[in-house]
Amino acid sequence: MKRIHLPASLALSILLLTSLAGGVILTWLQVNNAPDTYFPPSVPTVQFEHQLRETFPTDEVLVALFEGQDLFEDSFLEPFLRLTQRMEQLSQVDRVLAVGAFDQIRGTADGFAVEPLLSADLLDQLDPDQRRARVLNDRFAPGLLVTTDGTGFSLIIRPKTLDGSLQRLALQQALLDAIAEEGLSDQHTALAGQLAVDVAELHAMLHDILIFVPGTLAIGLFVVWLLFRRLLAVVVSALTISAVTLLTLALLVLAGQPFTLIAAILPPLMSALTLASLIHWFNAMAHAAQRGLTGKERIDWAYAQVAKPILFASLTTSVGLASLGFSPIRPIAAFGLAAAAGLLIQCAFALLLVPALFERWDQQTWVRRSGGLRWLDHLVRSLRDLGMRRAGWVVAITVLIMAAGAPFIARIQTETNLLYFFTPEAPIRQSTERIQERLIGVTSLEIILDMPARDGLKAPEQLRRIAELQAWLEAQPEVTRALSMVDLIEEMHWAFHEEDPAYRTLPDNRALIAQYLLIYDGRDLHELVDREFARARLTLNLNIHGARAINALIGRIRTQLAHTDWGEMQIEIAGFGRLFADQEQLLINGQLRSLIVAVVLISLLMLAMWRSLGAAALTMIPNLAPVLLIFIVMGALGIWLDMATAMIASVTVGIAVDDTIHLFHAYRRHRLAGRSAVWALARAYQHAGRALTATTVILCAQFLLLGASSFVPTVQFGLLTALGLVAALLFDLLFMPALIILLEPFKRDRKRVSTEPGRA
Repeated sequence: MKRIHLPASLALSILLLTSLAGGVILTWLQVNNAPDTYFPPSVPTVQFEHQLRETFPTDEVLVALFEGQDLFEDSFLEPFLRLTQRMEQLSQVDRVLAVGAFDQIRGTADGFAVEPLLSADLLDQLDPDQRRARVLNDRFAPGLLVTTDGTGFSLIIRPKTLDGSLQRLALQQALLDAIAEEGLSDQHTALAGQLAVDVAELHAMLHDILIFVPGTLAIGLFVVWLLFRRLLAVVVSALTISAVTLLTLALLVLAGQPFTLIAAILPPLMSALTLASLIHWFNAMAHAAQRGLTGKERIDWAYAQVAKPILFASLTTSVGLASLGFSPIRPIAAFGLAAAAGLLIQCAFALLLVPALFERWDQQTWVRRSGGLRWLDHLVRSLRDLGMRRAGWVVAITVLIMAAGAPFIARIQTETNLLYFFTPEAPIRQSTERIQERLIGVTSLEIILDMPARDGLKAPEQLRRIAELQAWLEAQPEVTRALSMVDLIEEMHWAFHEEDPAYRTLPDNRALIAQYLLIYDGRDLHELVDREFARARLTLNLNIHGARAINALIGRIRTQLAHTDWGEMQIEIAGFGRLFADQEQLLINGQLRSLIVAVVLISLLMLAMWRSLGAAALTMIPNLAPVLLIFIVMGALGIWLDMATAMIASVTVGIAVDDTIHLFHAYRRHRLAGRSAVWALARAYQHAGRALTATTVILCAQFLLLGASSFVPTVQFGLLTALGLVAALLFDLLFMPALIILLEPFKRDRKRVSTEPGRA
């Protein structure tokens, strides 16, 4: 490749200005890890959900639990009622559900009335025992607003539409501040709900950024110093990494994509990949210096050695990452496309700007000291020699190991469980388990019931069908609470007949039902049925959190629905639980598409680079085998395919191919010069082996740093990717030379046959 010469001052200015521009653009970065961010807007389920929320309130809530033995005393109830009122007054709150903000249907002399379950006026009229009896005897409060033993109260906040995780954080912080100001911190024991999970993920993301960004940069620069002992190399690395990382993140802003937990992996990833390319460049500079070259000659010689491998390595890695763009999960797609674009920027900087900087300021020699990381040279030689001398054994044992592990791949389960994304010690997980233990499940699911005409849901026969479905749902072990308009009608019927328990049933008279619905003036009815009485929802609270378990329940519900005569009624399943469960199939489809696209496109690039089908196939084997190994480990250890691990295959293939290209390019260069396979392998590994081993060490160290994350999928992503890169290194250093040695006689035979007289 012909080098493009740039003035050093221009190259330095570009690095500094692009870093500045990226930093300025990042001031508009939107931090948003809310569930809606992950749902593709074009999916029918998502579109139906948005249509549904035009009629009914959101099922996203924030649940606070308060516990104590004196909750019905004035000392607790007075500040608790004030807290409830404070939260109701917040502009971002749609409704608060608590003992002081909940309707109760009671019988009166002339029918029934809707009145508060508890209020400031009632505190003056009732003693603690009477308050306790009033709340615990309510049909709906126990399990929802109060524990069945009366020692726990919930405060359920339902927000209006919130834009982004920061607004959710602000709402949660407003609640915590109000709790502290009302003196209820001692009684406050748990905080859960979808909103709290989003905030916990936001905290995990900020924690990761504070550790990973400086950590990965420090590790990389330290290894550069150990390898080359050149301050210029360290400074240029720092400048290039900063510019590439900032520009990559700026691309998210320009594309209108939010910064999510998935995107939080971008800074350490771009830092690691940029440094990997630079180390190959620095290694070539060191070899040029050992040949006695200086100044422009040193730069030109080094450029000739690594320009083409860096270009194709960047292209193949970009293709691997860009394949994630086929994922229907938007944050995964945005991550892949931004990283791919960042790799192309990194390639341009490495081939255009870095040579110009070294040509101007590289005035010292590159000395390879006996200390530092010389052990890498010994490791490379040992593995290379083993692969060449015991080629048959190496290939046979490798194939047997992979074949023995292959059945474990079938054990991989696709699962997304937000609760298990956190460690058992995490506050959000402990809070969720506590609330679920003392009250109801916080996972929501909704059954939507549609009639073709107005007032269709006032018909007794349709209401009985809903009641039968609700009874069946309440018998399912995953369902902790079910609520529909049927409950309210039964309660009205009971209250209208002087609270006689025999009348806590559905009336058979349509006119009477219509009269009840007309008289009712509470807030709950039209959260369960629209004002046309043509669409209703049956809300469920579940004690499960994983997509697989939710899908299993949805499957049973669909079976039950299919075996029931619903007449004109149309039924659909919706809610957060449905959206969350649908991600399972989206993940599977996205994983398959991304991996297939990555393999096909990288194979085509290999074919274009080597111009040989055999060479392309040979170099793909060491890059696909680590992915197979990762899947084997996931299946053996029971690691789920989730948001983070779904990206591992494409990322690993894209990164691993980098080292293979550098090695095989050096090998082919020597072979084309007429050298034997053994000699060419020895020289290729001598020149490129140390750099590729060092880059793997850096990449693994930086991915292992992800193990410090408080978010389990990020930990698994880091550890499994590091495992894949180590496996890729072993395949490059051990398996590939063995395979080349084994195939060499066949290549000679084919060449001899093709040159025999009389052969075409």
